[in-house]
Amino acid sequence: MNMAAAAAARSGFFHNRKNRKMLTRIIVLILLTAGSVLFVLPFWWMVSTSLKSPQEIAQYPPTFFPAQWHWKNYEEAWQLADFTTYTINTLTIAVFAVIGHVLSNTFIAYGFAKIRFPGRQFLFTVLLSTMMIPGFVTLIPQYILFAKLHWVGTYLPLIVPGFFGGPFSVFMLRQFFMTIPNDLIEAAKIDGANHLYIWSRIMVPLAKPAVATIAILTFNGAWNDFLGPLLYVNDVSKYTLQIGLESFKGTVSSAGMQWHYLMAGSLIVLAPVVLLFFLFQRYFIEGMNISAGTKG
Repeated sequence: MNMAAAAAARSGFFHNRKNRKMLTRIIVLILLTAGSVLFVLPFWWMVSTSLKSPQEIAQYPPTFFPAQWHWKNYEEAWQLADFTTYTINTLTIAVFAVIGHVLSNTFIAYGFAKIRFPGRQFLFTVLLSTMMIPGFVTLIPQYILFAKLHWVGTYLPLIVPGFFGGPFSVFMLRQFFMTIPNDLIEAAKIDGANHLYIWSRIMVPLAKPAVATIAILTFNGAWNDFLGPLLYVNDVSKYTLQIGLESFKGTVSSAGMQWHYLMAGSLIVLAPVVLLFFLFQRYFIEGMNISAGTKG
């Protein structure tokens, strides 16, 4: 085949719609694979380091897989810090935060989505505008308020605000509630149901994916919160996992950084959130798709 014929063959290949589609898919697949590897690599380095001996961690070039899997690193890391207390404290805050956040936000979102009242649109706009305010701006006023209420040193500043709603969650749930037909609510009213019954027995059960998404995001935020507990918790026995991990970092670095213990401790803190996501990822993805308007 001469050069002209080869060029014509290539031109024909790229002008074929099926070939172009296949080529696009291959390029997208390569880019997604490369991106996935980039994201997974640091996580794998953490897992691998947590299972190595100190000598293997220090050797050069570094190994990708541990020569020997030291599972005892997790047991020893757990014994070096009071992770049991930290876990119970963090779980207490996260569970109450999720309960408060789900109850308040579903209730507020139902009002904005299905109840007509004067100033509804104006109030909703004001609510959304609060998302533009950086959280750090309100730190000092909040601290002064909680100090005057004598809540500093307790978990109340970390739990109670969740019972008053959040603009992003209200927006997300409102978008979901608006997709539920009004006829359903009217039928319930004809049967004698009030708004409290409609909210609890009809709207919230139908909004299960969106509610699950809000619950997961709230749990993740409460579990990984570092600044809140750092500001309001000053008793070691009330430390959360994030504060405990920072304290643990100081312990394992006192005689030279012991990376295997630090990575094991970090994975102990991270594992529940990852597990929760994988357990409820179907609801999470469905909720995000519906809220983004891509249902079906």
